[in-house]
Amino acid sequence: MLKIGEFSKLSRVSIRMLRHYDEIGLLRPVKTDPESGYRYYGETQLPIVGRITSLKDMGFGLSAIAGILADYTDKDILERHLRLKQAELLELSEQTEQRLRLLDTALQRLRKDDSTMQYDVTIKTFPRRCAATVRMTIPHYEQEGMLWQILMQETAGMNLIPDSPCYACAMFHDREYKESDADVEVQRTVKGTYPDTEHVKFRTLPEVTAACATYKGPYEQIGEIMNAVLTWVVDNGYQFDGPAFNIYHVSPYETADANEFVTEVCYPVWKKQ
Repeated sequence: MLKIGEFSKLSRVSIRMLRHYDEIGLLRPVKTDPESGYRYYGETQLPIVGRITSLKDMGFGLSAIAGILADYTDKDILERHLRLKQAELLELSEQTEQRLRLLDTALQRLRKDDSTMQYDVTIKTFPRRCAATVRMTIPHYEQEGMLWQILMQETAGMNLIPDSPCYACAMFHDREYKESDADVEVQRTVKGTYPDTEHVKFRTLPEVTAACATYKGPYEQIGEIMNAVLTWVVDNGYQFDGPAFNIYHVSPYETADANEFVTEVCYPVWKKQ
């Protein structure tokens, strides 16, 4: 038998870690002296501690290793464990690569002293949701308020129950910027079922993944933040995937102070392969 120090040298595992393995039941010594507390190991345990080290190097935690060791001689079960860990690490690798790309593009923009760095762009997925909507062609984007007026007037007596969270959005259906005759749709998410009115249509909006950035201040700033999101989408390898929309978290409905407006600019996207 080998004293714990000798076993530590041969296995290249520290005494502290061997004691920890013993405490959690992963690798118990062959014998522990009841008087001195000295631990003794057998040479036949060297391959076992080698397996533990190998599995740790692959990324397995000690609790998982205990279960794997119990089935180590079953090649099919062992292969399943290894393939599951492989898939987990591949997913982690993809996430790491994406984070590195985000850091790289952020650093590039920072070196250019790009003013868009003041905005944080994130990817969000909005679930399916029911909304009261009004879609019309209006003379100009700045006259979007007339759609909200129609929505409020035609639903005033319906006692609409707001969704949680309740999104007040404007979606821009034109494929390009229009100097006039803009195709705009306003949406307010709700719970429940309601009858359509002359201009208000209640419909289920599909799930959408979007690149988003939020800012506080008057709507005159929106062009700058739109540019920030557009630049981020291109720099990070995303593809545009549908009409852009704005979410009005704090709008003229809540405050008359334009400096207190909170708006989220969203561009639907999908990730290029």
